[in-house]
Parts: sequence; C-alpha cells; structure tokens
Amino acid sequence: MDLRSDPRFKGIEPFEKKVWLSSPTMHGEEQKWVDEAIQTNWVSTVGANINEVEKAIAEYIGVKHAVALSAGTAALHLATRLAGEKLYGQARPDEGTLAGRRVFCSDMTFDATLNPVAYEDGEAVFIDTERDTWNMDPKALEKAFETYPDVKLIVLAHLYGTPGKMEEIKAVADAHGAIIIEDAAESFGAKYKLGGKWVETGALGDYNCISFNGNKIITGSAGGMFLTDSLEDANKVRKWSTQSREDAPWYQHEEIGYNYRMSNIIAGIVRGQVPYLEEHIAQKKAIYERYKAGLADLPVKMNPFDAEKSVPNFWLSCITINEDAMAPFVRGEQDQLWKTEPGKSSPGEILAAIAAFNAEGRPVWKPMHMQPIYRTHAFITAEGNGRGRSNAYIAGSGADVGADIFRRGLCLPSDNKMTPAQQDIIIDIIHRCFE
Repeated sequence: MDLRSDPRFKGIEPFEKKVWLSSPTMHGEEQKWVDEAIQTNWVSTVGANINEVEKAIAEYIGVKHAVALSAGTAALHLATRLAGEKLYGQARPDEGTLAGRRVFCSDMTFDATLNPVAYEDGEAVFIDTERDTWNMDPKALEKAFETYPDVKLIVLAHLYGTPGKMEEIKAVADAHGAIIIEDAAESFGAKYKLGGKWVETGALGDYNCISFNGNKIITGSAGGMFLTDSLEDANKVRKWSTQSREDAPWYQHEEIGYNYRMSNIIAGIVRGQVPYLEEHIAQKKAIYERYKAGLADLPVKMNPFDAEKSVPNFWLSCITINEDAMAPFVRGEQDQLWKTEPGKSSPGEILAAIAAFNAEGRPVWKPMHMQPIYRTHAFITAEGNGRGRSNAYIAGSGADVGADIFRRGLCLPSDNKMTPAQQDIIIDIIHRCFE
C-alpha cells in the first residue's frame, strides 16, 4: 500500500529533497585543507593535516596520544589486537591474538564493534542491554563472569551517542582483572562523570576508538582514531597500521601489518570539521528535544540517558513504542509485515510512513545475539544464560532487553540540516500513524 494515498496522511506532501537519518555537514574549511594537501603534494598517509588532527583530537578528548587511521573499524581492530597481545602474548603470523579466547561484547551495537574479535580469532560472548541507557548491562556483565571467569577483555560501545554505565562497568572489570576496549564511534563529544570528574568518551577505556565515518557527528568521509595515554601503545599501532616495517634500509617485517593509516586528504576534511563539533552537538540536541516535546502526547519514549552522570552527543534520536500501543508487527530475516490499528502503531508502519514522504528512518540496531552469523555464540542477561529460555511446560521466560528494544524501537531522521519545519512534518506523520 502506498501510504501517501492513506486518508490519514491527507494534506502532507513528500519532501522535495530527502531528509536523511544523519548525513555529512560540510562548512567550506574542509576544502581549504584538502587543497593545501594537494598543492603541497602531501596526498599519502603523512602530512600536516594528519599531525594537526591527531593533536586536536587528543587535546579535546584529554588523552596524550591519538593515532589517525583509515576507519573506526581499523582503530577497533588494532585496539583488539593490542589488547590480545598484552593479555596473551604475541601470536603466530597465521593466528589471531585471541585464538581460543572468549571476549565479552556489547550486544546492542553495530557489528563493527565486535567483528575485530573474530578477525583476531576470538569468540564474542554477548552481554545484554540495560534500559536506562541502552548500553551494556553491568549486572549482566557480572553474571557473565560467573559463567566465564577466565575472560579478561571487554569490548563495549556507547549506543547512539549515549554513554553507558561506565562507573559500574569499570568496577566489574577491575574486580575480575579485565581490560576494556571502548568503542566511542557514535559518541565523540559525549561526556561521562567518572569518580566525580567529567571525562570524554574516548578516554574511558584501556584502549579507545572513535570514527569519522560519513554519518558521524563530524566526518572525514571515512577515518577513525585510536586513543591512548601510552606512547608505547600509540607507536605500536602506528607501526602496525603502516605494514609493520622494521627499522632497516630495506623492507623487513617481524610482525603482521596492515594498510590502516589515515590519508592526509581524509585528515584535511576532518581538520576542517573539528571546529564545528560543538555546533553539531547543539544541533543534534535541539532535534532530540523537539522530538521529545512534539511526541510527548503519544505512547512512546525517547532513547534514554542518565542526566546526572552523562552528557550525550545526541547523535541519533530514537523512540520505543509502549507495549500496550504496539500494533501487530512481525519481522523475518529480510522482510516485515505490519497491521494498522486505531490508537496503535509499530516501527514498521512509522518507518514506512516516513519513507513514503521522502525521509530516512531506520530500525534500531539488531542485537548481535540475534544475528545469523552469531546465533551459536553465548548470550548473557542479568538473569544468566540468555539462550534457550523458553519452556513448553513452564510459563514465563527471562527478559531479553535488547530484543525488546529492537522489537519496539526505531531511529528517527536526525540530520542536523533538517529544519524545524521539516521536523514538525515528521512529528505530524508519526502522530497520524497512531490515528
């Protein structure tokens, strides 16, 4: 059914230009630094743009060293390899540093967070989500250590720009002698109060990573960074990212290397974006607050955060529909079906309606324990083992928080170039879905 012909949406016209979920926002200064790189012929993986961006990001986040890499995923991979080597020693060239080892990972995240565990031959164990911030549940993490006490590595992400419960998570990690890889790809610019002091995400773990992908709060069209206070770790990541060349007059290699260094061209775009980080965060916050006010009369809730202990960057604005307001809605592996009911709606219907009028929304990230590739991996909730919880002879089953948020949640258009008038129309469309 073409929802534009649905009587509920009478009078609404499609947007002339698409309203995106979150697209790059250029300001003009990016061109200056890209042109300078071209004019001076520094178009490889060295140059002033790289040096200046590393310095600027390290100063902003409050770490001593930043290493510019080709992608946030590259940063996460090298952080994972570094952690594996620190914990278990140098691996053979044909084997990952986590071979035969389990790693506790955020469940509700994009797969780039934990794919590096597989790159390094490790086995991800997924930790369920808590409802207060939609991030890794410290109680589930503690349960995971009861089942797998030998685990020494935790990989966590801050979903949609909202910091997780880092004080509690770090306490659990410290109690079990585990180290933390922090994926701050979505949360660059967000802050968390740790021990009474405000700390930027990207400085909360033992190894930390951010992203400059095209949809992030600032962008280089690509790129990412590894962040650390350790010069030794920074130098090791720089070496690995440039094919692990040894100090010899010929090409000599004692370790596996990668072509992961950031281009000076990409760094030029990032350099031009850095001065606008706070402006972008303010714009994203205004979008979140307009949605919160405009949808307040509907049976929905915005993606939550702890206002006392965190300051999100509000990268994406999301909602969950209250259980008693969910219309019939089912998903397959690649398709979905939804039914209209007065006074109710579903993520499928709302996303279809938004798309019909030329705006982009998206389902919330499908939890990793539900992904076909990882369905044989362990999943731990606050109650213990999250697999095989249903029972044909006993009523009731344990909560699966991530699956519930996925079932009832969706990401709304959050582009910082969206005008208040355009956002008002999207809010109107959402209201009409509940008619």
